[in-house]
Amino acid sequence: MSHSFNSRSVPKRMPVSPAEHTRGLLPTAEDGSRHASDGFTAGANDLILITGANGFIGLRLVENLLRRGFCNLRCFVRRPSQRQVLEALLARGEFGSARLEVVTGNLLSSDDCVEATRNAAVVFHLAAGRGEKSFPDAFMNSVVTTRNLLEACLLHKCLRRFVNVSSFTVYANGQKKSTVLDESCPVEDRPERRGEAYCFGKVKQDELVSEYGEKFGIPYVIVRPGYVYGPGKTAITGRVGIDTFGVFLHLGGSNQIPLTYVDNCADAIALAGLKKGIDGEIFNIVDDELPSSRDFLRLYKRNVKEFPSWYVPHAMSFGLCYLWEKYSQWSADQLPPVFNRKRWHANWQKTRYSNEKLKARTGWAPQVPMAEGLGRYFEGCRLAEHD
Repeated sequence: MSHSFNSRSVPKRMPVSPAEHTRGLLPTAEDGSRHASDGFTAGANDLILITGANGFIGLRLVENLLRRGFCNLRCFVRRPSQRQVLEALLARGEFGSARLEVVTGNLLSSDDCVEATRNAAVVFHLAAGRGEKSFPDAFMNSVVTTRNLLEACLLHKCLRRFVNVSSFTVYANGQKKSTVLDESCPVEDRPERRGEAYCFGKVKQDELVSEYGEKFGIPYVIVRPGYVYGPGKTAITGRVGIDTFGVFLHLGGSNQIPLTYVDNCADAIALAGLKKGIDGEIFNIVDDELPSSRDFLRLYKRNVKEFPSWYVPHAMSFGLCYLWEKYSQWSADQLPPVFNRKRWHANWQKTRYSNEKLKARTGWAPQVPMAEGLGRYFEGCRLAEHD
């Protein structure tokens, strides 16, 4: 259950406790080795594939799995230059004899996918194109790549769980009767009308994974993180507002922001791949004690930097999106419909968020509290400002 958030200054970054790192480790035998418990889909030596392993969440997921005692990981990256950060992780010497295989390739290549998934018991699919401006690019990098992975898994016949990392962006949030967004809420049935290529790609990706589960028996779980934040990210989520013409337009107001700290998110994704008995399920990932947009913006200014902002009331922002949408239609898309009513409902309609299903079915709980996570995030933003 989400709670209200006190808009006080947040503490500076605190060290992570040993208990936080040892939570959920595989049982340890007398000889020091670790093995799978009855509730896990994979044993310590089973091969686990992570695509997008060098990314913001991927790196934390790799470390999370290593700390849990899984010692046979295959990390898929696109370029050889992306190997270094993963190899440095293992070189720290904290994970004993763990094997971390870093392979390079392109998920648009069926042959690369066949090699990547060979012998993989669990696949964590995090790789996705986030910077595409066009719908064809989004389709290629979210849907075609996922299809290639699923086809390769069918070929090998050794998969126990496919974890598809989706996003809150898929939710329509326009026709729901409740003000609480959970896994039962509808997704966009016409995602192309949102004017966001990333939303379109993620909706179609989720549909594809569900289809392969129904038609071919692929054991899958879909996870949908909210806005993932932490050191290494400096941008303010668009759910708070947008920066335009030198003034930050604050659009969120009293809305909750569906934040999840990157380490908490990685922990939830790991459990989604490891826990037995949850095949075919969808889980939203958000932390507890979610701040309002107004509180978040106030804390950011207090802890990082001051800047001018102008609050736009919800009725006004909805009206502006409506007018933008109508002008775009009138002008035959000479002005792209980047602001429209579907986007307003998804990002700025007053909404609360639930993580109850994730907690109940996987045993997950956020290990980094909101105040501490925001403190780490703001510290990273301050450091980036001074670079």
